[in-house]
Amino acid sequence: MKKFKISNDEVAELSNAPQYQFPKYVTQVINLVNSNAGGTRPKVVGQMSELVKEFDGRTIDEWIEWYTERYPDAVNDATEKIWTMYETMKGAFNTITKEMVENWVKDLIYGKTFCGLKFQTAIISAIANQLDKPWRETDPEEEAQGIDGFIGDKPLQVKSATYKLEARLSETINVPIVYYDKKKDGISIEYNPNDF
Repeated sequence: MKKFKISNDEVAELSNAPQYQFPKYVTQVINLVNSNAGGTRPKVVGQMSELVKEFDGRTIDEWIEWYTERYPDAVNDATEKIWTMYETMKGAFNTITKEMVENWVKDLIYGKTFCGLKFQTAIISAIANQLDKPWRETDPEEEAQGIDGFIGDKPLQVKSATYKLEARLSETINVPIVYYDKKKDGISIEYNPNDF
């Protein structure tokens, strides 16, 4: 059995698809802009994976004609959405300074990385603040017992919300559990105030 690979450029050439040339980095910028604009989302241009299955033609010209009959405004609508976002983002690009780049790097390395690693502490602290009670982190011995922290004198564990759905038949937890769900914009927390 012989195996070989065809590059993406060869596939495009062999399929007689139009070849569009772009300066270096331009497609990366357009992809970034489009990810914010949503210009090629299915509601704008259709669900491509399904449309290709429906198409029974053979040539690129047949595909263009078939697609354009079904989505006559899609290319223009997508272009306008992306171009509008480009104009908006171009303004942002022009405001970026080296100091901003340095601050972004610091925020990523110092802030977000640390916060990501220390989110249990943030959860315990937030609950304690709501309940107006003191809190503390565990010492190594307490941590070895599966305790993540204390609110007042009550130990607790911090578990992912998915923990509730998982079969944990062999594990017995004798301390209150606080559940969290990490979202893109923060952490959703669920707990019983009566536990503390």
